[in-house]
Amino acid sequence: MVTITKETIIGDILDIAPQTAPLFMAIGMHCLGCPASRGETVEEACMVHGIDPEELLEELNKQIAAGDVQ
Repeated sequence: MVTITKETIIGDILDIAPQTAPLFMAIGMHCLGCPASRGETVEEACMVHGIDPEELLEELNKQIAAGDVQ
C-alpha cells in the first residue's frame, strides 16, 4: 500500500490516486493541472493554502487505502 507523507509530490498523488482530486479542490487547491501545483510537496501546498498537513495526510491516506491503490 502507498503511504503519502509531507514530502510526497502532489502530481505523484494524483497519478496514483486520481480519486483524491476532489479533496484537494475542496481545500482550495484549484489549479491541480498547472505544473507548479503538481510539483509541490504536500507540505508546501499546505503552507500556501493555510491547511494543517497532518489533517490532509490523514484524509489522503484514508482515501487511498479505501481505493486499494498500490
